[in-house]
This record gives sequence, C-alpha cells and structure tokens, in this order.
Amino acid sequence: MTSSCTHALELAYLTIPFEPGDEVLLPSFTFPSTANAFVLRGGVPRFVDIRKDTLNMDERLLAHSCTRRTRVISPVHYAGVPCEMETLMSFARRKRLVVVEDAAQALGATYRGRPAGSFGDFGAFSFHETKNCICGEGGSLVIRHSSDARRAKVIRQKGTNRDQFFQGEVDKYSWVDVGSSYLMSDLQAAYLYPQLRHLSAILKKRRELYERYRQALRGEEQAGRIQLPVIPEGIESGYHLFHVVFRSEKERQRIQEGFRRSGILSVIHYFPLHLSRMGRRFGYGRGDFPVTEEVAPRLLRLPLYNAMTGTEQKRVISTLKNLLSKSVSSWTPAAHRETSIS
Repeated sequence: MTSSCTHALELAYLTIPFEPGDEVLLPSFTFPSTANAFVLRGGVPRFVDIRKDTLNMDERLLAHSCTRRTRVISPVHYAGVPCEMETLMSFARRKRLVVVEDAAQALGATYRGRPAGSFGDFGAFSFHETKNCICGEGGSLVIRHSSDARRAKVIRQKGTNRDQFFQGEVDKYSWVDVGSSYLMSDLQAAYLYPQLRHLSAILKKRRELYERYRQALRGEEQAGRIQLPVIPEGIESGYHLFHVVFRSEKERQRIQEGFRRSGILSVIHYFPLHLSRMGRRFGYGRGDFPVTEEVAPRLLRLPLYNAMTGTEQKRVISTLKNLLSKSVSSWTPAAHRETSIS
C-alpha cells in the first residue's frame, strides 16, 4: 500500500534499473503522473496514439514507437477497460521491456478472466476520492518478482530495512538503500479496508449505472449524435467512469454548459500530454497523435458514483437527451469504430 497511485508509480521506477535518457512508451491521453514517475529520474516519454474504440494505447503502434533506448511500456487502462494485454505483453517479451501497468482506474477489471494490473512486472492502483474505492488519497503497487518486491519495501520505508526488523530477520534496522516515505497512513487504510471487502457489491452497482446509461443513450448514438464507450469482447470493465464523445468541441462545450445550468456536474478529461508545456519540451506538437487530438476535446464524463440513485441518473439522461435534441447537425462515427480485440 502507498500514499497515492503517483507514489506507487514512482516506487516502481525507483525499483527498475533505469538510466537518464532511457525511454518509456505510454499514451499521451493520460494523467501527468504516468509520465512524471520516470521523468523525475531523467527518463524520456515516447508517446503512442490511442485506439478509437477503448481510448487505450494502440498496441499496433508499439513497434513503430520503440527505439533502442526504450526500456519500459506503461499501458493505461482507461475508464476501467483493460488494454489489449496479450499483444502488448508479447511485444514486451520480444523486446525484453519492463511493463508498468497504470491501473489507477481499473480496480476489479479483468482481461480474459485475469485482473488488470497483474500482467506486467508492476501494477499501480489508485484510491483517490474519484475512484471506485477511496480513502481521499492512496494507492497500491502490485509487484511480480520477489527481488523487486524486497527492494521496493526498502525504498518505501525511507531506504531502511525496517520491514525485515519487524519480521525478526535483523536485530536492528538501518539505512541500506535510497528511499522515501511512500507509506499509506493507518487512517487511510482503516477507511479503505471495508470498501475493499465490499468491492464486488460496489462493482455490481457501478455496472448497473453504466449499463443504464448505455441502454438509455443507445438511440442517440444510432442517430449519430454521440459516441458511447466500448468494452471489447473478453473484457470485464471496472466501470470507473462513463464518457460520451460529441461531434465537436463546440458541441461538448454547449452540452457541458447546459448541464451546469441544470445543476449537474460533468467534467472533461485529459489534456493530451504531448500538447502540454512539458510535452513540447520533449519535442512534441500538434498533429503528432491525431486520434488523441480528435477525441480529447470532444469527450465529457457523465456523473457516476457509488451512491448515485436511479432518480439522479434519470435526470442526467433526460437533461442530456433534451440538450441533444436542440442540435441539428449529424455525425456518423459508427463505421470507424473498432468493437473487438485484435
């Protein structure tokens, strides 16, 4: 357990043998923590465009993006829908790359029956206040290899072998490696623990809300007014969020303002990292990742939270339909959507 998912990712990269200038493959459509964790150690981000269906990193572009300096792949399971991990892991094994899964949004999600976050060498989870299970801030790091786990425990405990001392393996603990304090507090853990015990019930409720949105808004998608999320065959989502992609950024802004006037909170999501100030410092610019740039400004997240009532959700749905009915332009993305895992 860690004090945040950001710290879980940092802990992973402190554990991995890593040299300044080494590269990590990751999507531009993600939170800055995915990049910061290795940039803090002198790493260089090598962004990869996303798929049009799941908005996850496009595994078919990995070979094109990989260079002789690439050391790590960091797939992000967007919205709780796992990436195409079979293809990704096969590529990583061929290239002998470390895989650090950013599973911040994917607690409870599975890919072909196996939990997201359990495929790579490391898997980082989040318990931030917006996630399925929360403790204000908090995270965890799943580690495949016992040797990495032993070092991570030392780094997590300020660079000391304190865990060994508590287990009776040494008679005193001391400074043995680099480290920091990445510990989750007792209060955070106490708040989080009962939620984890009831994770199956939480996922069931979120799936019901998710499917209700999808059923209620299917007609709007068929009419070409919006694009709904896609969960490929063989995947069980963590149902972290429900997003809608509109025909244009202007349309998204109009709908979001309509929600605001109705007292309904709706939020956009990631500003592409390659277009940010930091992204430009690494040489990226507009036009580098067309799918990311096309989708990001048109995406809006609808309210979805554990305590949401049916009445509240019906109000969101009816408001959205009413706002969409005032628009006359058409859009037909269905022919371009990918609906199954390659």
